[in-house]
Amino acid sequence: MSTSMLQRRPLGQILISEGILSEDQLRIALLEQMKLNQPIGKLLVSLGFVSEATLRQALSESLGKQSIDLTHAVIDPQALKLVPRDMAKRYHLLPLDYDRNRRRLTLAISDINDIVGLDRVRTLLEDGAEIETLLAGESEIDRAIDQYYGHELSIDGILHEIETGEIDWKSLSTTDDEYSQPVVRLIDSILTDAVKREASDIHFEPEANFLRIRYRIDGMLRQIRALHKSYWPAMTVRIKVLSGMNIAEMRAPQDGRISLSVSGRPVDFRVASQPTIHGENIVLRILDRQKGIVPLENLGLAEEHLHQLKLMISRPEGIILVTGPTGSGKTTTLYSVLNHINAEGIHIMTLEDPVEYPMALVRQTSVAENSKLDFANGIRSMMRQDPDVILVGEVRDAETAEMAFRASMTGHQVYTTLHTNSAIGAVPRLLDIGVLPDIMAGNIIGIIAQRLIRRLCEHCKSPYHAEPHEARLLGPLAEGSRPVLFRPTGCEFCDFQGYRGRVAIMELLRIDAGLDELIARRATTHEIRSRALSQGFITLADDGLRRVLNGTTSLEELARVVDLTDRM
Repeated sequence: MSTSMLQRRPLGQILISEGILSEDQLRIALLEQMKLNQPIGKLLVSLGFVSEATLRQALSESLGKQSIDLTHAVIDPQALKLVPRDMAKRYHLLPLDYDRNRRRLTLAISDINDIVGLDRVRTLLEDGAEIETLLAGESEIDRAIDQYYGHELSIDGILHEIETGEIDWKSLSTTDDEYSQPVVRLIDSILTDAVKREASDIHFEPEANFLRIRYRIDGMLRQIRALHKSYWPAMTVRIKVLSGMNIAEMRAPQDGRISLSVSGRPVDFRVASQPTIHGENIVLRILDRQKGIVPLENLGLAEEHLHQLKLMISRPEGIILVTGPTGSGKTTTLYSVLNHINAEGIHIMTLEDPVEYPMALVRQTSVAENSKLDFANGIRSMMRQDPDVILVGEVRDAETAEMAFRASMTGHQVYTTLHTNSAIGAVPRLLDIGVLPDIMAGNIIGIIAQRLIRRLCEHCKSPYHAEPHEARLLGPLAEGSRPVLFRPTGCEFCDFQGYRGRVAIMELLRIDAGLDELIARRATTHEIRSRALSQGFITLADDGLRRVLNGTTSLEELARVVDLTDRM
């Protein structure tokens, strides 16, 4: 695409329209440009009219290119090895990330149109590799080149550096040239490594004589490292400084948040510390916005489930409940639904504990233990904000449930989560909380129960004929007496796990007039289940078994997540 096509509005006009620059200042800069023949942006910074960060944002809008703030960026050591320091210096560019699978190098660059510099970098890459560029300020890039080049960034290299040199503890909490500290680089490297491996959590677990580091990948914990316990105090200080915790407090649990740019994109980490007998245990939940908000069609739902879900969403008022244990993908499903209906014409408000992924146009509020807002009061105040759609993080008590149902009864569409094992189990759970059956009847649009199961690696899964007991589990779904199933093997692509990625299995219970009547008269779970099955209700086990038959997952993996004992 040519520069003229990319150009949207002149840089000076953008800065003037946003009130950052005056007409006089622009005139001065243009006169200087005639004399010095330099880019207008560079002159505006050197004249002191705008800061580099402001210029980066304006250039980003002018060229229609994404920008990056390098002060919070974490760099991939593999990418740095691809581009020599002198080339990076000469063309004012910084390698941020190299994705081997997609063969794509992400670069921060001060001049998007520097064809010579980009061509030079292209000659260093293998044939067919792509370059993705992000805008950054020239002096920001120069600072980052000095900061990152010449420092060891691999975890093994940093550990070797720590083992052979002294750790200067005092300088860990200062900001002056903190990057020269090996512990600072160690924490950055671990965070980058976890994001690149698509982990959802990082566990730092101190034992009597060592520190265990585990990642949760595809829902399973995997030990990555075991370090000497002497490293942990300095690492704790660094994590606390990054997440805004009190470094002097070691006896009480604390919560914090870290925002960084990893692999050229913003990633947040929710941090929680907990005192244990061997020291502070710290767990980081990785909130990767790129993975958090998935289009509804990309959730991997069965065709009829997607159709049912769209029918439920199209109801103008009522409550939709999503149930399942922690880590079953409830938040991702709800965010995908909100993203699907999000438009200028409707007002969406959320109450979350805490807000995980920021969304444009959606008014999001955090409900924290230390704030004056709880779920029930939050719904009360939101009702005065003229919303069309309300998302309530979780229904935990009678007051929150009452307020959520009241909102659904007054013409709002309400989404919330509940901790139950199945869709039908949500009805007795709500009765247990204290919701009256006649309030439930007529106000529940539908109930979704879901789990996440690991997807078999496409590169190494191996077929086999089902054993008789496996065919019995499949029941009427198995057409032949011994259908072909797949089992995990393990290869380089899936890190020798046999699985890569996860997929959601669901049961969707749409509440019709017949079910409303059963709920209103406190019918038993058995009666509700019989009615639902007669209407074509597909259980979690059935949805999972269909995934086993089409080779998405293994029977062993499904049995780990869903109870199949009643089918034996």
